Amino acid sequence: MSNGTRARVYLDSRYVLGPEGAHVNIAGISGLATKTSYAMFLIQSILQTVGAQDIAVILLNVKQNDLLVIDKPRKGMKPEEHELWDELGVKPQPFENVRYLLPWGKDTQTTGLPNCFGEPPDQFQTYAYALEDVVGTRVSPGPGLGLLIRVPDPWDTLGALIGEIQHGISNQEPKWKKVTTWDDLLNGPPLMDKGIPQAVGEVRASSVGRFVRVLRRVVRNRQSGVFVQQRAARRAVNLGEEIRKIQGGQTTVVDIAKLTDEERALVFGHIIQEVYGMYAEATVDEQRDLPKRVIIFVDELNKYAPGKRGENESSILEYVLDIAARGRSLGVVLISAEQFMSEVHGQVVGNCATKVIGRSDSSELADAAYRFISQDLKAHLTRLDKGELLLSHPVYRQPVKIEFPRPAYQSIGHE
Repeated sequence: MSNGTRARVYLDSRYVLGPEGAHVNIAGISGLATKTSYAMFLIQSILQTVGAQDIAVILLNVKQNDLLVIDKPRKGMKPEEHELWDELGVKPQPFENVRYLLPWGKDTQTTGLPNCFGEPPDQFQTYAYALEDVVGTRVSPGPGLGLLIRVPDPWDTLGALIGEIQHGISNQEPKWKKVTTWDDLLNGPPLMDKGIPQAVGEVRASSVGRFVRVLRRVVRNRQSGVFVQQRAARRAVNLGEEIRKIQGGQTTVVDIAKLTDEERALVFGHIIQEVYGMYAEATVDEQRDLPKRVIIFVDELNKYAPGKRGENESSILEYVLDIAARGRSLGVVLISAEQFMSEVHGQVVGNCATKVIGRSDSSELADAAYRFISQDLKAHLTRLDKGELLLSHPVYRQPVKIEFPRPAYQSIGHE
């Protein structure tokens, strides 16, 4: 407080992990709001106080190599930092039992190195997407081609074509049997013949041509290397299969920092689909083997659940909305961050029981998304120092100003 009084601020786990409420949203200006640092501190606190064995954590690394060394302790921690950790009753330690999943790149075949910033972690697995990984089979469906097509489709023409393609390839129907790679799909029958688009079912040739152009741009011309003709199982894993292996007490870091926006949407959508499928469709026996809770942390949420439905409409919005609405009862918790809360879908923010706001601009604070904050506090929010946040949580009648210790793991790069 302004008079120097300090107190420990508790969060009620029933409102963070369910069943009363769930989800945490963190907003604020880039760099000054320390959003990722607070999310990581919060997750570390949850693992130490609620119990790590019941909780699996999935982190998406979106900036540089921020989260690629979270299992390494940070050197040179000052005594006052240790005091702050002690005051909070949490040990300043790096994350334990961490798995790193890094994307395949254009040079990975020759160098063996993944497509990441800086030096990769000591232990990691590489993931890639062949056509079969996206479409899937009848037994295990993939994330779907729909996640790659982010263009307006008001008449659902492309949607109908995607349904036809997925059904044909996954069921190995006669005319689709020879379509096994991205090149087969983009250049050969039944979609193309000697470079000319062909009508498929009730979908006209002009629409097929549009679909092929959009898909070629995503998986060929502008791709980062994550799309491969054939995925060698020994060298690159299927991301969905790895997500299904999550265990309590384990933290899985999926690196998407060097991927294009379409590739990021595919990876995040794939993770959300797999986790949602595991928890929503699990039988009673299967539920016993799953971790009681799974926490998913994603930065730049506005890209996946945008407030305004526009040209780059997010194809995974429905999944994010579903998790925001039903996640607390399933055991799936979303901890998300973005610079501007006003750019995130209202239902997602509305379903977050805990909201945390760092330093923000006055024009952003004028948006309806910040109605729950009084004018006096809004003025204060424009002047917060780095590491200071405003916390709104159901057990407190008013938002509370908080500080938190810096992470105890290496935050950027290898020392």
